[in-house]
Amino acid sequence: MNDRDLAFTPAWQLRELLDSRKVSPVELTEMYLRRIEEFNPKLNAFLTVTADEAMASAKTAEEKIARGQGEGPLFGIPISIKDLEVTKGIRSTMGSLVFKDLVPDHDSATAERVRQSGAIILGKTNSPEFGLSGTTENRLGDACRNPWNTERTSGGSSGGAGAALAAGLCPLATGSDGGGSIRIPSSFCGLYGIKPTLGRVPRYGGVGNPAPNLTSQSGPMARNVRDAALLLQALSGYDARDPNAIRETPPNFVAVLGQGVEGLRIAWSPDLGYAAVDPEVVQVASDGAKVFQELGCTVEEPNFTLDYPMDFFLTIFSTNAYTSYGDVYEKHKDLLTDYVRENLERGSRVTGADYARALLEVHVMQSRMDDLMESYDLLLTPTMAVPAFPVGQFPKVIAGREVHPRWDYLPFTPVFNLSGQPAASIPCGFSADGMPIGLHIVGRRGEETTVLRASAAFEEARPWAHLQPPVS
Repeated sequence: MNDRDLAFTPAWQLRELLDSRKVSPVELTEMYLRRIEEFNPKLNAFLTVTADEAMASAKTAEEKIARGQGEGPLFGIPISIKDLEVTKGIRSTMGSLVFKDLVPDHDSATAERVRQSGAIILGKTNSPEFGLSGTTENRLGDACRNPWNTERTSGGSSGGAGAALAAGLCPLATGSDGGGSIRIPSSFCGLYGIKPTLGRVPRYGGVGNPAPNLTSQSGPMARNVRDAALLLQALSGYDARDPNAIRETPPNFVAVLGQGVEGLRIAWSPDLGYAAVDPEVVQVASDGAKVFQELGCTVEEPNFTLDYPMDFFLTIFSTNAYTSYGDVYEKHKDLLTDYVRENLERGSRVTGADYARALLEVHVMQSRMDDLMESYDLLLTPTMAVPAFPVGQFPKVIAGREVHPRWDYLPFTPVFNLSGQPAASIPCGFSADGMPIGLHIVGRRGEETTVLRASAAFEEARPWAHLQPPVS
């Protein structure tokens, strides 16, 4: 098997190759490091590559496997970690010049669980500063670029993870999602990513001052559904350090993948009543939704609308960001990106009454979603309003409507951060100019298993993993 074929082999199959001694952790890690060296200059997917640490971990894993001690589905599998996760002994920039030399003395909960799984950390992937953008540009270097077309954005804030996975620089990646940051790059880069139910993956450890976690979850990104389920299993579970963590034992996310979806009731909405969406995206995603009819589901387009959510989302999002990074803003304003300054300035102006009214709007929206999900097992929408656009050229008009260039290309994702529901983006086709388009699969709170079942059934009916981008 040549390097390229091995690089795009699913992680669960790589684990079988390790167990059968057909490939070693050292060979696997060396191969991915070679590919990072070759392709990262074109993509800027990794901010830090931990070659020495990765090779040391690979040699240890190889010794354990030889003694029959390597256990767990991710043991010996290379992985990348998003650079918003602090990692003990590894540079953790948060995508910011302010922290460009920060080497933490502790791991975040996500990094801790990655280490506990026995996976081999290849490095830290690129992120916009503090994760406060849906595309990945910061002042640490060039923008992160999309392997399908390097003139286009990879999305954000897990844009480095998306570019690295799509180009075969790692088989698995951690992302985090506070407003779409797993699902945006998954849609733009032709990947599978799932934002879990709020509280499913504990959040602990970082920089800045603690703020209430009303929206953000770490989660898996992968090139196939099974790999994502394996990583979600490793990341999930109660942690007393996170007051928002779900206490119940997580279900077996892998065991449900082959159960099928016949009989599920599914709602489809092209716009949730407020979004401007590119007609080509609507058509491709609508065709994807119809696949579920072929699989034995009932698919309907109910008369369901929500109020435009971005105003109250941004009130909460920017206030929480200012709570976390207000001190950094006051001390290092000149080092920050324009979008971070704008976000933190917005947050600094929010009053207690503004915040309370925004929370009321969230509760109203949650109630509307709960009403809908009493009648349906899943909700489908397009993941994004547009395919990936040129770096720095945010769309100002979508489907003939003037839109906010910074926010309205991602009209669907923040809703489900606010509602706390699990939501995945799955590849469902391409635009006329060859850019991936994602279908958004949303479940009831706590029911990642239904989202994963549906994702696996769709993947089997419309496989995509054999499609690889030009930069790979």
